Amino acid sequence: MKKIGSLLLAAVLTVVPMTSSFAQGSQSDLSPEEKAKQWATTVVKDYGASAVQYAIVDHGKVILSGHAGIKNQATQEQITPDTMFGIGSVSKMYVSSAVMMLVDAGKINIDQPLTTYIPDFKMADERYKKITPRTLLNHSSGLYGSHYHNSILFDDNDTQNYDNLLKELQTERLKADPGAFSVYSNDSFQLLEVLVERVSGMSYSEFVKTRISNPMKFKSTHTPLDQFDRNQLSKTYFPGIESALPVENANILGTGGIYSTAEELATFGDVLMGNKPELLSAQSAQDMQKDEYRNGIWVPEERNTTNYGLGWDAVELAPFSDYGIKALSKGGDTIMYHADLISLPGYDMSVAVLSAGGSSIYNTQLATQLLLEELKDQGKIKKIIPDPSFKPVVPVKMPADLKQYNGLYGTLDNTIQLEIKDGQFTLPDILGGIIPSQTYVYTGKKQFTSKDGSAAVSFDKQTNGKTYIKVNANVDSPGLGQTVMVFYEYQKLNKNKVSSAVQKAWESRNGKSYLAVDEKINSSFYLAPSILTKTIKLDAANGYVNGDQIIDQNHAVNVVQIPVMTGRDTFDLEFVKQNNIEYLKSVKQLYIPEDAIQPLPKQNASNITIASNGHVKWFKIDKNTAGKTINVDYANNAGFVVYDAKRSVVQSSIVNPKKSAVLPENGLIVFGGQAGDVLKVSLSNK
Repeated sequence: MKKIGSLLLAAVLTVVPMTSSFAQGSQSDLSPEEKAKQWATTVVKDYGASAVQYAIVDHGKVILSGHAGIKNQATQEQITPDTMFGIGSVSKMYVSSAVMMLVDAGKINIDQPLTTYIPDFKMADERYKKITPRTLLNHSSGLYGSHYHNSILFDDNDTQNYDNLLKELQTERLKADPGAFSVYSNDSFQLLEVLVERVSGMSYSEFVKTRISNPMKFKSTHTPLDQFDRNQLSKTYFPGIESALPVENANILGTGGIYSTAEELATFGDVLMGNKPELLSAQSAQDMQKDEYRNGIWVPEERNTTNYGLGWDAVELAPFSDYGIKALSKGGDTIMYHADLISLPGYDMSVAVLSAGGSSIYNTQLATQLLLEELKDQGKIKKIIPDPSFKPVVPVKMPADLKQYNGLYGTLDNTIQLEIKDGQFTLPDILGGIIPSQTYVYTGKKQFTSKDGSAAVSFDKQTNGKTYIKVNANVDSPGLGQTVMVFYEYQKLNKNKVSSAVQKAWESRNGKSYLAVDEKINSSFYLAPSILTKTIKLDAANGYVNGDQIIDQNHAVNVVQIPVMTGRDTFDLEFVKQNNIEYLKSVKQLYIPEDAIQPLPKQNASNITIASNGHVKWFKIDKNTAGKTINVDYANNAGFVVYDAKRSVVQSSIVNPKKSAVLPENGLIVFGGQAGDVLKVSLSNK
């Protein structure tokens, strides 16, 4: 959960057509308040948000607060400063500060092994003993990334994902030595939540309440486990669904579970900058701001939007670094909520931008514009430096030695065979299509550039002996500005030779899709079933599948280190037989092959019983049931979702309590509930 825009969930990040409401630089006659409103309105009109809320806090006082969009489209209720939003991974700053508060109290040393404080933390990889709180805080723990299943639920604060984490990690391994490099890790911050609870002796929600919210007099900062008026939350909406969605609960609290307002979040920036020493010491705040990313392998560029501190995504955020201003940043995304916090410790100033819909990428761009405008208005900077402009590239002759970089490369879920020919090569979509598939041409200085000049790639051999394709891109959002992103996208791989029997086993699965069966029916993931789907993509010639190295007929393991920003959540693949069906297991989630899913019973009346394991039941909608109206009677905890042939939601009983739907041909329907629940199904031609 982070720039999923990002980048948790690239599967649901829609790249909105960039048809800006206004052009940058055309608002010189507007006041800062009017400009802020214009920018926020752009996020609503052009970038998929239904509601946006923003605030700037300067030396502890709110100096700017506003909004755009509507809190509730049905009632036309307006947003107020008290309207709450989920803040996604910005929640990590709360658990990070909680850990450092315990450091201040002498109860935690962040360089001691985590097992000092959580003795039952174990993994099937002896290197886990080297994991420390510091490596969790700076994303260098070496953990695979994230356990997402059953974590983001509608109207449900079930914490099973968090509760099961230690048990699930016992059978997992690391992808790298702890401290080797920093790659975003949600599980790390779940472990920090465990750490806070074990050391403090209180629940994490209680810690946040008593050690942060109460002293700061926050009235609107809560976790899903708190008792508060849910009507304070901004409604959320999903493309293709008219009604507002139920309340979204991100039940992995340290990772992404805080609700707040822009004013309270920006005020929390004072704590993080060390201005509330009675809560967090100035020393701990300064330690959190240090450039931790330099402790391991990382992209060397100074100008970037990712350079980890302790908790912070960036401790030298561009474009503020262009002005010599130290800027700290943390962004976050759930499925429905998005947030960004930027703090300037040299000026005691913070900005927060929260939204329902959109992406934290756009929130970061809006937050950046708000702060730069305020700095200019106060005379702290003379002018706002224009975003870089780019011209079509001019190819130059490529040195022959660069052909050594031809070969096999891998990233999350994919491998490519790279061939540099006539000084150019093509890469697929990057960041879920934010950077489109395109050709890069050689432009000198060992660098290949997109034809419009906005993105450059090069080859970087790191100290771990691995060679990476490095991307340096400026992503433009008209009306909001640019985001610079520098990261490793692909790792050079060696060919993996497998036997003919092993290859044949994997070829039989190639192209098949698998659907999760152990996700609760009220999970928000059902709105975007691609999140619950894995499709097998075999690279038989090289012995890889979905970017993993094939080990035997039923196992493939991750080998890519320092993966792309969106590919931080690596996984292994395992196939297991149950009831004569070959299921896929990955990151502790179980998937049924789509070709094993049976048609929905065609008789007019039937019962669907949820088995003792609680797994959902998927059915195909074939010609025998297509066009008919289904009516489903079920208990309160059960429900169903209907999809059309394109896997768009036709009806979700979790979102819309209507218990009927017309069944689309070649669609799917999934039923879920608690073990033993019986859903009574009737079909009619109405």
